[in-house]
Amino acid sequence: MNPAPNLILIGPMGAGKTCIGRRLAERFTLDFVDADQAIVDAAGASIATIFEHAGEAGFRQHERDVLHALLDGSGQLVSTGGGAVLDPDNRQAIARRGFVVYLRVSVAAQLERLARDRTRPLLQRPDREQVLQEMAALRDPLYEALADLTLDTDLYTPAEATAQLVLRLATQWQRLDLPHE
Repeated sequence: MNPAPNLILIGPMGAGKTCIGRRLAERFTLDFVDADQAIVDAAGASIATIFEHAGEAGFRQHERDVLHALLDGSGQLVSTGGGAVLDPDNRQAIARRGFVVYLRVSVAAQLERLARDRTRPLLQRPDREQVLQEMAALRDPLYEALADLTLDTDLYTPAEATAQLVLRLATQWQRLDLPHE
């Protein structure tokens, strides 16, 4: 049993972090927090607008500030943005303040799930498959190293993935309500 104050979902865009996260939060009576939405709320601007005005580096600073503030809490399921793991300080905070679930997804499944998405700044290019392959090459090892538990979401609907995670989390994660260290 691995006790932690929060349940944290990591993985690439299209893995199901938000959809599965909402279901898991309800099942475990946790507050659901979508880190990307929290960034939008804190900045008062869409992620696309933040990227347009501050670039990816500016967005990553917003992401870091918001994520660290979120992780000060407990009793939450935090769905992170796909690139949150790029920052070593973020990885350290995630590992320290949560039980980390990596929702793995193949590039083929991402392309299918994100085919109609026009809101993600890093995908607003004609070479989406190449962009996703490059992101996977960089990020997948970081996700793997951080994960306490990994689930391949290609194989499941959101309901099935949630059911699988509920079973696995029941034996591997214990909610721990601790003050921030």
